[in-house]
Amino acid sequence: MPRPKASGGVFSSDPAVSPIGQANGALMRIILLGAAAGGGLPQWNCGCVNCNAARAGRIPSMSQSSVAVSADGENWAVLNASPDIRYQLAATPALHPVGPRQMPLRSVLLTNGDIDHVAGLLTLRESQPFALYATAAIHEALADNPMLAAVRSDLVPRHVVALDQTIQLAPGLSATLFAVPGKVPLYQEGEVVETGLVGETTVGVELSANGRRALYIPGCADMPDWLKDRISGADALLFDGTLWDDDEMIRMGLGQKTGRRMGHMPVRETLDVLADIDVERRVLVHMNNSNPLTDPESAEAELAGARGWHVGRDGMEIEL
Repeated sequence: MPRPKASGGVFSSDPAVSPIGQANGALMRIILLGAAAGGGLPQWNCGCVNCNAARAGRIPSMSQSSVAVSADGENWAVLNASPDIRYQLAATPALHPVGPRQMPLRSVLLTNGDIDHVAGLLTLRESQPFALYATAAIHEALADNPMLAAVRSDLVPRHVVALDQTIQLAPGLSATLFAVPGKVPLYQEGEVVETGLVGETTVGVELSANGRRALYIPGCADMPDWLKDRISGADALLFDGTLWDDDEMIRMGLGQKTGRRMGHMPVRETLDVLADIDVERRVLVHMNNSNPLTDPESAEAELAGARGWHVGRDGMEIEL
């Protein structure tokens, strides 16, 4: 796969992506390491139209959801460690080693305990120091998996973060976790699943650096007024773009659950609910392989663009 090339503040392997942000003098840099939901695009066991098109090179492939953020371009935090993180780090020069076993990675922050957001921690077990931040509920989910003990706690200290507590992820880069409607990870589900749970299991991240503010919310089941108020005025919003329609996986014969049952509000609704929100740059992330937005030439991608949204792509860089 060709590596992303610079274009007016955006680095993307997709020539259809429009520039976002400024080319020079960025005060916060955000790199989409992976823009897809769990399974990626193409998904290994899926022969849907989008997956086949990605295999054939007709539409861009996407790795699983993860983002890197920096306030100075030298020290980086990663939000969510996807199963594809080894490839993602190798494909991102800003995150390459700066010496023998020396990395610009300072921390990893988790927004939930989903497998597509935590499995990459096992790849990061190579005796590399960094700080691991998450809520108490997410840390408890990790602690229940004995394999994650391979990520040595003496090198990777676990930091429990309370909701609405501001922490320092890297020099000059602060983050505040806040609850968003969601649900527990699939492996923690019981007979009754609450899909609008508001607590420590699904969180958004408010990032601040050098007077810039960005919000990262890769999973969200609903948009209450209090969440809209929190988003308003941000320089950038990276928001849940999992499914275009709530029932698309059922209609396509790819599953038996709606988007809301999986803890994701449909993009079609998001465009309406956030139509009047005061946010300078809007990017959809965490897209499922069934989502027509993965095809840059689709009518849905055109509609999203007309409504002021960029479709996230691997390697896209946002400079604020």
